[in-house]
Amino acid sequence: MSLFDHLEELRQRLFYSLAAVVVSAIVCFAGVRPLVAFLERPAQGIRFLQLSPGEFFFVSLKVAGYSGLLLASPIILYHVIRFVLPGLTRRERRILTPVILGSSVLFWAGLGFAYWLLIPAALNFFASYGADVVEQIWSIERYFEFVLLLLFSTGLAFQVPVVQLILGALGIIDAQQMLAGWRYVLLAAVVLGAVLTPSTDPLTQSLLAGAVTALYLFGTLLVKLWCGNRSEEEVSTEV
Repeated sequence: MSLFDHLEELRQRLFYSLAAVVVSAIVCFAGVRPLVAFLERPAQGIRFLQLSPGEFFFVSLKVAGYSGLLLASPIILYHVIRFVLPGLTRRERRILTPVILGSSVLFWAGLGFAYWLLIPAALNFFASYGADVVEQIWSIERYFEFVLLLLFSTGLAFQVPVVQLILGALGIIDAQQMLAGWRYVLLAAVVLGAVLTPSTDPLTQSLLAGAVTALYLFGTLLVKLWCGNRSEEEVSTEV
């Protein structure tokens, strides 16, 4: 294909992906109240206040937009794969399926980890601190900014094993080198936990840092198993 044909294909696939997100967001907006109630559930005993006209409306748009992006993600992945597949080598195509499946599973696992562990721990800290001094009435917009940011940032942080598998499969770094740098990874996990969790609660930060460290060790094991098996297969093929 010529450069013009590639650009035309890219334009079409971007259009289809954007259309899928818009349609999904509209569908989610039509049923946004159950989604809002679901995201409010971790904040038990907290009253929410609309501080300005239209605040809840814009919160609904944000929730519908993020939900629509999640709902349309399979279509987006399909178009990304169809666009990059012709340019991949045979070695790169071998890791495409496990990378996509692993990335999807880990992202949803990150969302679940944030929803059931991180967010309740952080909210419990905020609610208990000064509870005997101030009444717990929160801005609904600020609450959802906090929750949505923590959800998606945790989902992205859970992509660590996927990045490791790509680097290992491409021969950039092996499992032994990954394991040798565990001290730096532990420090980076602690920093990441402090950055992604807005609270100063050490429990919340430790939960995320511990999860990232465990995922890194799991990714190192995957690289050792996957790349070791691939190397043995390549040697047997050459023989």
